[in-house]
Amino acid sequence: MAEFVCRLGTPSGEIVTRVVEANAADDARRRLEEEGFKVFNIGSAEEGLSAMLSLGGSSKGKVKQADFLLFNQQFSALLRAGIPVLQAIGLLKTRTASANLRAVLVDVEEKIKSGVPLSEAFEAQGLFPKIYTASILAGEKSGALDDVLSRFVTYLKRSVGISRKLRGALAYPAFLLVAATMMVAFLTLYIVPRMSDLFKGLSANRGLPTVTVVVLAISTGVANNIWWLAPLLLVAGLGTYIWLRTANGKLMLHRFLLKLPVAGQLIRNMATAQLARSLSTLLSGGITVPDSWDIASQALNNLELRRRSQAVSSMIREGRGFTEALEQANWIPELGLDMIGIGEKSGSLREMLDEVALFYDAEAEVRLEQLTTLLEPAILLFMAGIVVVILLAIYLPIIQTISSGPFGGKK
Repeated sequence: MAEFVCRLGTPSGEIVTRVVEANAADDARRRLEEEGFKVFNIGSAEEGLSAMLSLGGSSKGKVKQADFLLFNQQFSALLRAGIPVLQAIGLLKTRTASANLRAVLVDVEEKIKSGVPLSEAFEAQGLFPKIYTASILAGEKSGALDDVLSRFVTYLKRSVGISRKLRGALAYPAFLLVAATMMVAFLTLYIVPRMSDLFKGLSANRGLPTVTVVVLAISTGVANNIWWLAPLLLVAGLGTYIWLRTANGKLMLHRFLLKLPVAGQLIRNMATAQLARSLSTLLSGGITVPDSWDIASQALNNLELRRRSQAVSSMIREGRGFTEALEQANWIPELGLDMIGIGEKSGSLREMLDEVALFYDAEAEVRLEQLTTLLEPAILLFMAGIVVVILLAIYLPIIQTISSGPFGGKK
């Protein structure tokens, strides 16, 4: 069954977000209405809140993270200076260099002029993460929109910074892997097959070494069948890629990643930091803990962690403590739970969530450094081993022939 993100009205008048499993959106809607909920919106969990910083999916085109961050910095500064929202949107609309963002702001401006609240105008674009529109809604209700936007800008800067560090740390290992793979492919598909005639001449006088026989058989087999083998691998790779984009494929991949020795802990640390920072940002805007959890947990990138987090908000609404409910999710590190528990008991939950985010950001950097420290030599050693085997397969028969010739050790 697929997962759907549903925006609901409860019988008590609350507006909540819930993830439900159903065969189709109509089935989910019918079941929720039977339970007494008012269904406002139903969307795919993969498309709606799948990523915190996924800015795309509208016909207006994608908005780059850098443009989005710059806009919010300027928007927050204008509001702090006392400029009205509509006037600030109009100023930024004319000054932005992004055509996609300009089109969004034009539509937002028109909606505001027609009486639509700012949060609804941004949400109608279908481009922005839920935490952003929820923060704006909280700022509108509290009358502190500039403060809420300022906190969101800080949150966005940290999130973008972590993403950049992750990409930068993995760029060199990825380059090594690609370069080594190309070198091995060149040796296997070009060099070895062209020496097969020489090997045949040598084998007539003396048997070839086992390593040469094995490498020659693999290389010749691949070279002779490359015309059907390459399309087969391409189709298999494309099929795997398509499967991994489905809900079940992503879930299985994310479960597997969590089981990896160093990478699994890195994913948990990064998710803990992201979740804590999101919760702190939403709570600072006056959003309740259950609603904040709904928004923040549904934006987790790892589907397995998101699945484990689904029951937390319902337990909080039933009267259980926040920390007790988090323990049931069974993925947040124990130290993080202890820190959150202290914040909950002392009445400083939001401040403690900020500390948790900073702590696990630092932990994630350490784990990331460990991962790259392990990956680089592992890739080099593995590929070097393959290259050494190929070179041995090429040179051993030649060395044996020379050593057994008139100038060799044998008479």
